[in-house]
Parts: sequence; C-alpha cells; structure tokens
Amino acid sequence: MKKQLLLILLTLLPMLAWADESGICGDNLTWTYYESTHSLVITGSGDMYNYSNETESTAPWNNYCKDIVSITLPEGVTGIGEWAFWNCSRLTSVIIPNTVIFIGDHTFSGCSSLNSVNIPNNMTSIGDDIFYGCSSLTSVDIPNSVTSIGNSAFSGCTSLTSITIPNSVTSIGNSAFRDCSCLTSVTIPNSVMSIGSGTFIGCSSLISVIIPNYVTSIGNHTFHGCSSLTSVTIPNSVTSIGDNAFQNCIGLISVTIPNTVTSIGDFVFEDCI
Repeated sequence: MKKQLLLILLTLLPMLAWADESGICGDNLTWTYYESTHSLVITGSGDMYNYSNETESTAPWNNYCKDIVSITLPEGVTGIGEWAFWNCSRLTSVIIPNTVIFIGDHTFSGCSSLNSVNIPNNMTSIGDDIFYGCSSLTSVDIPNSVTSIGNSAFSGCTSLTSITIPNSVTSIGNSAFRDCSCLTSVTIPNSVMSIGSGTFIGCSSLISVIIPNYVTSIGNHTFHGCSSLTSVTIPNSVTSIGDNAFQNCIGLISVTIPNTVTSIGDFVFEDCI
C-alpha cells in the first residue's frame, strides 16, 4: 500500500510543480500565473490594488516575480498599482493598454531585463521610481498627455540612449534621469518650468543640453558628473544655480551665466578642469 501511495505521489509531483495559481488583484480584476510559460495574465477591468515592498503587503504573485517573463494586461484596466511588478528581473516586455490612465510609483522598479515599454496616451504623469533600475531599457516614448515626470522615474536606466520630452511636460522631478550613463542627448521643451535636484547627475555620456526659457533655477547637483558635457546654455529666466550643479563636468569648455542670476551655490564648477 505504501509503495502504491509513493508511486502516486511521484506521478503527481511534476503536475504540482507546474500548477498554475490565480487570485484577485482588484475589485474587478483577477490574475493567473502560468508556470509553463512564466507568464502573468491579468483579466477584467478597473484599477489594480496598490502594493508595497513590505513582506506582508507585496503583490500576490510576488513568489513568482523572479520568473515572470511576460505580462498581459487587457483593455479595460485603468490603473496599475504601486509596486505591482517590482523586481520582475526577467520581464522583457509589457504592452500597457490605452485604457490605463494611472501607473503607481515603483511599478516597474528593478525590472532589469525590460527593454521596451509604451506609455499610454491617457496618462498625465509618470510617477516616482516607475522605471528605476530598468538597466536594459533603451528607449521610451512619452506621450503628449504627460505633464510631469516624477522623482527618480528613469534613474539607473543605464542603457537609455535618448529621450524626447513632449511640450506638455512642465516639471521634471529630482534625480529623474540619474545615472543614465548612456544618455547622449535630451530635449527639454520650453514648457518645462522646474527641473529637480540631481536630475542628470551621473549622465556621463550627455554631450549638450539646452535649459528652457521658463526655468527659474538650476537645482543642487543637477548636472553633477556629466563628464562629457561640453557646453550649456542658461536662459535669462534663471535666477539661481544650486550647490555642485556642474561639479565634475570635466569636459565643460564654456558656459554663459546671464545677469539675471543672483545666487550661485557652493562648488558649482568644482573639478571642471
């Protein structure tokens, strides 16, 4: 009898190892993880629940996050919760439907294999740390509906080579493009009125940048470590330049500071040899 039970268990073990799991992730949303394809499929409509990186409140598929290679989101999903796909390090691509109007903070943070992503046309903001540490992300299209880019939104995207910021954007958060070491060019439109501290810190491949005409201040460490930056144009709208703003910009040859600038912080041009 024991031998028969053992034989049955041995037969069932492969099936149990490949068993699918599912559950609820929103008032009208469900999820299913398919072990055989390492895919996460969301079905239904409406907003997804918010999660966190705390053990007791992580996303319900967190046990599989290191194995997920694809995520399917249906038309009808309107919001993607905070920390939803955090640290899905094998995720290579995801298609976000245009019905999505909100993506929570940290959603794709740590998705180091993610190489492309679309931002839906109905989104108005890119939250904090959304693509933090997405080191394989090479390009991203920001639609004209977006008005703000959050803190550290693309920080650590070390494969990002260029990005176009649309005329709809009025603010760029602190460290938004920090350590994007392959970023060679960025177009900042005149619609941008504020650029946060450390926005381009460590962007060692950035060659040139034009600061828009409506920016009134350049924050602390904004271009710190942009070692390939050779020139910068500061408009007459700027009245202050923060501490260490151009520190270690060792390739900087010339910079023109307008008469409107009344305050220059400490170590602004430190190590600009």
